[in-house]
Amino acid sequence: MPKVKTEKKTRIHNEVQKQGIVFNKDFGQHILKNPLVITTMLEKAALRATDVVLEIGPGTGNMTVRMLERAKKVIACEIDTRLAAELQKRVQATPLQPKLQVLIGDFLKAELPFFDLCIANVPYQISSPLIFKLLLHRPLFRCAVLMFQREFAQRLVAKPGDKLYCRLSINTQLLARVDMLMKVGKNNFKPPPKVESSVVRLEPKNPPPPVNFTEWDGLTRIAFLRKNKTLAATFKVNSVIEMLEKNYKLYRSLRNEQLEENFNMQEKVMGILEEQGVSGSRARSMDIDEFMRLLLAFNSAGIHFN
Repeated sequence: MPKVKTEKKTRIHNEVQKQGIVFNKDFGQHILKNPLVITTMLEKAALRATDVVLEIGPGTGNMTVRMLERAKKVIACEIDTRLAAELQKRVQATPLQPKLQVLIGDFLKAELPFFDLCIANVPYQISSPLIFKLLLHRPLFRCAVLMFQREFAQRLVAKPGDKLYCRLSINTQLLARVDMLMKVGKNNFKPPPKVESSVVRLEPKNPPPPVNFTEWDGLTRIAFLRKNKTLAATFKVNSVIEMLEKNYKLYRSLRNEQLEENFNMQEKVMGILEEQGVSGSRARSMDIDEFMRLLLAFNSAGIHFN
């Protein structure tokens, strides 16, 4: 019997195949080929001649070269050693070569140097962790102009009450001002992805909000588990109460304090929700200020989320 050919994990684009480059699906490689989209992204970032720019997933360097022509330096983080070599070859023996620094490896594991701007056509499968790695980076950068899958971008800018409003929305908007810049069709890439894309601008809040992000993330993680349920219903779940009770007992122990007589964690939690007037509220319709007040009330009572 003839052998059945297995599907390869790569997509080959005719022009790039001639160069010997095969795109890897696992890395989400879709090269932005439209120069007008690249120009608009650079303009929206307000790129200056003194800027150090971070780029994630530079691919074959279409946008990288344009940034090198305008910026002081570009730090390009690329996980694919073949594409990193192609990028370096592209600027070799040109005036742009000294301005390019290539970091080879996984961006999510990389130690980030100082940068003023981040401009990138983001590998879509790392979109969420990438955003929070950027926004929690110190010192703060000025802004980021990033290409995402369209629905992901819509979640970033969604407001309380919107269908797509979720934990990603509120966590991002806590740390940054988020603006939708433009839609980008799939034919602007090679090979074309299966989904449409959008460009978003993120401007970190400076100074950052006075909140422990790990605590905040723990609260919103619970609240948005069932974003259409009331907070009272969500916080009555046994696993949630057990986790909060464990953290509370550790908090009291570290302070050498005894538990209150007739201690009941569920009653304590429900009492705080009622005091804050949110026991009947649903996460899908709550804004940042409401969650800030709720987190402060929990922490003031010794209830922590990490």
